[in-house]
Amino acid sequence: MKILFPFAALVVVLGFAFAGNEAPGGKPKALRVLMVTGGCCHDYENQKMILAEGLSARANVEFEVVHEEGPEGKKDKTHRISIYEKADWAKGYDLVLHNECFGGITDNAFVERIAKPHFDGVPAVMLHCSAHSYRAASTDEWRKCLGMKSMSHEKNRDLLVKNVAAEHPVMKGFPAEWLDKADELYKNEHLYENFMPLAKAYGEDTKQDHVLVWTNQYGAGKVFATTMGHNNSTMEDPVFLDLVARGLLWACGKLNADGKPMTGYEGQQK
Repeated sequence: MKILFPFAALVVVLGFAFAGNEAPGGKPKALRVLMVTGGCCHDYENQKMILAEGLSARANVEFEVVHEEGPEGKKDKTHRISIYEKADWAKGYDLVLHNECFGGITDNAFVERIAKPHFDGVPAVMLHCSAHSYRAASTDEWRKCLGMKSMSHEKNRDLLVKNVAAEHPVMKGFPAEWLDKADELYKNEHLYENFMPLAKAYGEDTKQDHVLVWTNQYGAGKVFATTMGHNNSTMEDPVFLDLVARGLLWACGKLNADGKPMTGYEGQQK
């Protein structure tokens, strides 16, 4: 696992860390994953380590991490992640994992620049508040990238998660029902045409189910998303990490129909 800070260091490393398609011994090289994190309301300092370590144990991935906070720290919802200022910000990566919370940004061009590499084919994993990021902007491109529009969530409480797509490779091994303790249920306000629900939970406020695990096709890019993960306790849970690892591999086309990693893309977990 490789975690580098700040982003300036990433440019230096990419030239040799990811050269070629095979690692020594003929095995596939690790998937190159850019994790973008930071923003309002969550413990991103610890979550980036939970995710990098937990997912590397389950899949053959190597992380580069960009973690930024605004001038006001975790209260700042309007900070612009610096790498997003470049049109080719996702170049060279096999997937981008978004775990960020910047809901106050209103610049449509900036938001559309974030979404475009995914439309062009870079796969994505979207976690928790990424579904509420950029919601103040009037453009729908980030919402289309997610596959879902959500503008609010219910109070932090236990969620009974129901697997509604047990035959999907991502949901193989996920329980028929799972108790996600102390999490936030994001309300589904609009689902886009390529949205595929994988798991739901009941909304006490709305008296209806809301999808909290799904896949989406955005242009040429595959997207796996879940709105679970407000608290570290959820992210540390093996059920959650197993789910996200399968979603990541699926988005990269490296997950078998039985929900197991393709040969060479297994993690280091014993």
